[in-house]
Amino acid sequence: MKAAFIYIAPENNHTIHKAFIDSPVVKLTVVGVQNYKEAQEVVQQLVTEGITAIELCAGFGIEGTALIAKSVGDKALVGAVRFDHHPGLENQSGDKLF
Repeated sequence: MKAAFIYIAPENNHTIHKAFIDSPVVKLTVVGVQNYKEAQEVVQQLVTEGITAIELCAGFGIEGTALIAKSVGDKALVGAVRFDHHPGLENQSGDKLF
């Protein structure tokens, strides 16, 4: 299975803040993005590479998660880790920041 984990922070650069873990069951791509717009662009590329499952970090709020799910349509399943107020984003939701 090819999967991705997307994390969000204003200082990220998706071209350098990324990693790949090739485990026996999951081939996991990890990418850091700056904002929701960049996340949409990144997930579009990932689905063309065969990613079928995308998990979003808790920095993505409800609106951000819905935006990414809509962006990939039926090309990938989208899930999210949840914090109502993310400790890495000054205790705010990404919906407020991005």
